[in-house]
Amino acid sequence: MNRFAFLTLFFLCGTAFGSEPVTVKIDAAQNGEMVSPFIYGQFIEHLGRCINGGGIWAEMLEDRKFYYSVGDKESPWKAIYDCNLRMTEQQPFTGKHSPESFTTDDEKPRWMGVWQNGLAVRKGKKYTGYAWVKPSEGIERVEVHFHWSDKKEDHNAFKQPVKVGDYYKVEFTYEPVGDFDNVMLEIAAFGKGTFTVGCVGLMPADNVNGLRADTLECLKQLDSPVYRWPGGNFVSGYDWKDGIGDRDKRPPRKNPAWQGVEPNDFGINEFLTFCKILKTEPYIAVNTGNGDTVSAVQELEYANGSIETPMGKLRAEQGHPKPYNVKFWGIGNEMYGNWQIGHIPVEKYVEKHNAFVEAFRAKDPNIQAVAVGNVGKWDEAFLPGAAQSMDLVSEHFYVHEKPDITEHAWQIPNNIRNIANAHRKYRAELPVFKNLQEPVPIAMDEWNYWYGKHVFGELGTRYFMKDALGIAAGIHEFARQSDVYFMANYAQTVNVIGAVKTSKTNAKLETTGLVLELYRKHFGNVPVKTEIEKGAVDVQAALSDSGLTVGIINTLGRDVTVKLDIQKFDVAGKKLTRYEIADPQNDPAGFNDPDSPYRIQIVETAEKNFNGMITVKPFSVSVIKFETGYARHLKSGGEPRRNRNIRSGFPRLLRPGRF
Repeated sequence: MNRFAFLTLFFLCGTAFGSEPVTVKIDAAQNGEMVSPFIYGQFIEHLGRCINGGGIWAEMLEDRKFYYSVGDKESPWKAIYDCNLRMTEQQPFTGKHSPESFTTDDEKPRWMGVWQNGLAVRKGKKYTGYAWVKPSEGIERVEVHFHWSDKKEDHNAFKQPVKVGDYYKVEFTYEPVGDFDNVMLEIAAFGKGTFTVGCVGLMPADNVNGLRADTLECLKQLDSPVYRWPGGNFVSGYDWKDGIGDRDKRPPRKNPAWQGVEPNDFGINEFLTFCKILKTEPYIAVNTGNGDTVSAVQELEYANGSIETPMGKLRAEQGHPKPYNVKFWGIGNEMYGNWQIGHIPVEKYVEKHNAFVEAFRAKDPNIQAVAVGNVGKWDEAFLPGAAQSMDLVSEHFYVHEKPDITEHAWQIPNNIRNIANAHRKYRAELPVFKNLQEPVPIAMDEWNYWYGKHVFGELGTRYFMKDALGIAAGIHEFARQSDVYFMANYAQTVNVIGAVKTSKTNAKLETTGLVLELYRKHFGNVPVKTEIEKGAVDVQAALSDSGLTVGIINTLGRDVTVKLDIQKFDVAGKKLTRYEIADPQNDPAGFNDPDSPYRIQIVETAEKNFNGMITVKPFSVSVIKFETGYARHLKSGGEPRRNRNIRSGFPRLLRPGRF
């Protein structure tokens, strides 16, 4: 048991308290290991609407490269005016085929082409697009049309030049006259002959390097210090080379692990640009499923190699001359599971993991390798043979819905604590750890709730206030287990069991996202001893550079008064700032929706003359900040067990100067 897991947190029902305050004892002089900032990490995968389909990536069109045949039930495209159309495999623009409209010898000149509807646009915004087209002799006009109703006059037509020969790019800009949710886009030609469309693109003009601007603003609020990508199960069937080079020429593929088609528009360069914009650390997982060491090392060299290396030279030729210097590399994903592409017995996977890491370290000795872990039989067999070839070990867990709110919330910290204790046992009992200079910390690189209807696409579940309680309790538990956890990656960031939800035109933080924002911005990073006399609320205190912070979670359907008995830190009569997340109607099923104003927000209030009592709302998460000055606290007698910077906690895992 961790020496700071003093809390009797979980087991009393709401009526057990009566009206008596809950007493919490905080000893600011007894400190645990500093909390790594990387516990506020995120994870994105090519699944559902996390990246494509209106999540992170700003592309508005589905199947823009025509993976499916136009007119098939899976395809969002139709032939205009019921013209003749075939999927030609002769010189397709990309992929296996392209749609080609044509006239027969006995037909008069007519309109040909393809259309897609269901586009949502807003007045005052600008939309930019293009299409790669190839008209033949006999085509008289090429036009792009936007229709926003059945009325003939409700459309814009953009005339384009006609060039006979190879594919060429036509560009257009659309500024809608109103708010419309079902606009049709047509790529059209008039005449006799053939008209081939290679691929089409359409984005809001305010996109940032192809990223949705509104989603990006939500991600900036989260301020995650690290993002894991591209999977997840997806990575075990992913060829990273499909995601480099000319974006329009990248081949569309059937998603190897999930539903739908992967257009490969968001590849390694786009991901690393995304990380640069968000000022976050990239963490790339490589394919150890159907992939091999040659391809994986080439990916490493593409990311980190100088322009004198073959892959570094290719990266420079594709517009990125400077190495990205990616530090964190995941060696596969969930290879313990028979659902994983390339799953093999653990004894064989030990060999595979070691071969990958040996090749990686030979190419770049500065990388940090994250191994595939899973508490139980897998770890017991995997760690003895591979612990010397890893810098972190990954663990995953998801939990489902429980009818009791308290039980529902406490699932999260229970799992975090149990996994930490299992690894403490491995460290104590497995001989391999006796020969290592440092123990192997945990990267909990997938953790979350996973239940409910798919409101936001594949696995696009909605989160409620009751889920926010559990995520906050999880952060408290990561703080208590700070000697074991270096990283945690909430899964997944956008739409797919995500902290951010989007519609076609809006993006907002879920209740769980608000919790992650709140604790990232305001909770301290030095956990201190926190004891609860009665345990129906969860409380954890932590020191920050400016003072003392106290997180309080109330899983009960009524106000609870908490008496804070704070030792070795003078807060009597001082000002405090309270940050609170609660539903206005005290509903544990309250939620935020991207198309509505925020129902649940972080509410900040200032209070004077602290008297030792804090009253918190039903089903609420609060962070109380006493900004009395960390340096003054040290002078007044309280002193952390190790008065040091966080970087000295995990020295080889943190890049100097970044955090």
